[in-house]
Amino acid sequence: MSDFPSTARVVIIGGGAVGTSTLYHLAKAGWKDCVLLEKNELTAGSTWHAAGNCPNFSGSWAIMNMQRYGLEMYRTLADDVDYPMNYHVTGSLRLAHSKERMQEFERVAGMGRYQGLEMDILTPGEMQAYHPFMETHELAGGMWDPLDGDIDPAQLTQAMAKGARDAGGRIERFCPATGIDRDGDEWIVKTDKGDIRCEFVVNCAGYYAQRVGEMFKPFGGRTVPMVVMSHQYFLTDEIAEVAAWTKEKGHKLPIIRDVDISYYLRQDKNGLNLGPYERNCKAHWITPEDPMPEDFSFQLYPDDLERLEFYIEDAMARVPALGTAGVGRNINGPIPYAPDGLPLIGPMPGVKNAFEGHCFTFGIAQGGGAGKVLSEWIMHGETEWDMWATDPRRYTGYADHDYSLSKALETYGHEYAMHFPHHEWPAGRDKKLSPVDDRIRAAGGQMGAYNGWERANWFAKDGDDTSEEATHTWERNGPWAIRVKEEVEAVRDGVGVLDLPGFSRFKIQGPGADEWLRAQVTGALPKIGRVGLIYFADSRGRIATEMSITRETEDMFILVTAASAQWHDRELLESRMPQGCAFTLEDWTDRMSTLIVTGPQSRALLGGLCKADLSLPWLSFQESEIAGCWVALLRVSFAGELGWEVHAENADIPAIYDAVTGAGAIPFGMYALNSMRVEKGYRAWKGDLSTDYSLFEGGLDRFVKLDKPQDFPGKTALQNEKQQGVKKRFATMIVEAGDFDAPYMSTVWHGDEVVGETTSGDWGYRINASVALGVVRADLAAPGTALEIEMYGKRYKATVQPDQPLWDPQNERLRA
Repeated sequence: MSDFPSTARVVIIGGGAVGTSTLYHLAKAGWKDCVLLEKNELTAGSTWHAAGNCPNFSGSWAIMNMQRYGLEMYRTLADDVDYPMNYHVTGSLRLAHSKERMQEFERVAGMGRYQGLEMDILTPGEMQAYHPFMETHELAGGMWDPLDGDIDPAQLTQAMAKGARDAGGRIERFCPATGIDRDGDEWIVKTDKGDIRCEFVVNCAGYYAQRVGEMFKPFGGRTVPMVVMSHQYFLTDEIAEVAAWTKEKGHKLPIIRDVDISYYLRQDKNGLNLGPYERNCKAHWITPEDPMPEDFSFQLYPDDLERLEFYIEDAMARVPALGTAGVGRNINGPIPYAPDGLPLIGPMPGVKNAFEGHCFTFGIAQGGGAGKVLSEWIMHGETEWDMWATDPRRYTGYADHDYSLSKALETYGHEYAMHFPHHEWPAGRDKKLSPVDDRIRAAGGQMGAYNGWERANWFAKDGDDTSEEATHTWERNGPWAIRVKEEVEAVRDGVGVLDLPGFSRFKIQGPGADEWLRAQVTGALPKIGRVGLIYFADSRGRIATEMSITRETEDMFILVTAASAQWHDRELLESRMPQGCAFTLEDWTDRMSTLIVTGPQSRALLGGLCKADLSLPWLSFQESEIAGCWVALLRVSFAGELGWEVHAENADIPAIYDAVTGAGAIPFGMYALNSMRVEKGYRAWKGDLSTDYSLFEGGLDRFVKLDKPQDFPGKTALQNEKQQGVKKRFATMIVEAGDFDAPYMSTVWHGDEVVGETTSGDWGYRINASVALGVVRADLAAPGTALEIEMYGKRYKATVQPDQPLWDPQNERLRA
């Protein structure tokens, strides 16, 4: 007991691949006073998985960056720490049964090329050269990933543990955390061996992460949004043909991932390992009658092979050798799932100096990069890559148990699903409804979920195909296209109304609020009665967030930001507020809602409904009444037309909406709004605006005032960048795009050189062209530069436009 540490800088709870990787990265960075608490043995794959597959590509740069980093790290790890590992780079074949899947593969291959990863698109015949035991019936083609493979999880974890110990990190085995307490600025982690005081705590507890998360509730935490799923795979006995082929070739067979049927099949020793993600999946430990046991280490669920019958039959037809050997062993173990299947990595919502790193469905593939990211969060409070896709704060209060369960079942059952741009997943819906939700749906609103809030994406008319199947396309056109065009034209020529619930909304007021805000933002604050945009930078001058700000009095401000940014932006503000300050911050997100009333006839319409002075200029603010209800009128429009944001209490929105639509405003949806904001070059949060770019790279120079006296975060970095010149620049491009619009993170080419990426794209109905926003090499951001954008396997001509809106370049319609 005398040797047990009573203090530490960081305590990591959980000793799988992510926990050991985090300790390894912290220790290598010189943070030697760090302790990892492991319940039992140091293992990975939830203590039961025979081996881990890597990598799993997705449409998220955060995930791809982590996996690319992990691949590079694992290649040299054995030598780096002097610990042998079985790491087989076998490559993998991903099978496509449809044109749409082949288009997805082309997109994945394009994203890979951006990062220097080469993946080949193959015909069915070409695939057999890689895997002679595979049949090619019903295949449209496939993709070859040369870097995929498998690694022994126990050896991997032990290697990282050895490296961490050698660098000064400490691991306490057979020492679970039993509780958490707080003493001033210190955490107290309780164990049966004694208490450990520390500055930072990290929840890396795998499928026990929700239980550990409950310990933090008294200190501002929440129930972790996750569910433990049952994942089965089975191992065959030795297959003579496989053994003979392996001996002849000197290496293992590549992995097969039949992503349309939903399974992987890989070689294990001289047999095969089949692991389906079945539609009829099952969650465990979700009811009081089925509680999570105190200790499930080295245990399994009972076999449930009936769930796998369809997948076994399909895999045996694909690789007949699978059916020639008996089942050596079936494994049925726990695997943690967040609602979207992506891990939770980053600050623990509501809890100071606490972090999360769990819910890894591909923990081996992502463990190396996750440890790098977590260590950066702990040491610097920010990460090299924008990690919003995995940030725990992406789930706010709506993500309760029912939501997490329904989404986990949906996500697991569609692990390899294609995420089409106009498809809305049906599970976990209707968590937060607008005050006029009934009116929106009655008008034909086809709904989408935005941080749990239901908003209309487009409005269908009688006879329109509103089936889920109609959205299974990567192409621009579908049943929504003609309706979106009509909605845009209604806004362009008359007046439209968009119901926009869920804006994140914060009220800051009190003595000193103005001076404090000035020292936080990169630019200026608006005058009283005016509205503006403000930007917050991180220490490197990168875009942390954007907010609109309304100044009601000298020291009273209303800050409005994206729906999904609620917990992220609230914590950003709270973390920068000085202790004992005289001003306060209130979260009004759930108290109020917003209508966007916009179009050249909006002044006439609102003039008939209220007594406000509608001649006040663009970016003005005033209070008035509509239908006898108080409203705040902000003369701004994300659609780029004359218009007002109408803010009001939730209870008053129905009367106001009825008055506006009764006066002739045409309802429009989020698809129309996105089309119009892209034409104006308006940025969207965590697409165009992210910590992947500095404010200067993002083209936000006019919102940076380096000559103001306040030393705002990131000022030094931006001064240095200003002197040295930016390497990348934001650009608006017109694309000869054919049937597609540029999806997020499409590769931009100049000749044979990769020179940038798109951040968003859409069809502009007012300018009748496809528009892409993106960031390209600075010397290529000049108007008229000819580039190409890669979409679904083809390159489309793109021309850089002047640095001004494509629609109404001088903003005459906005200012009318």
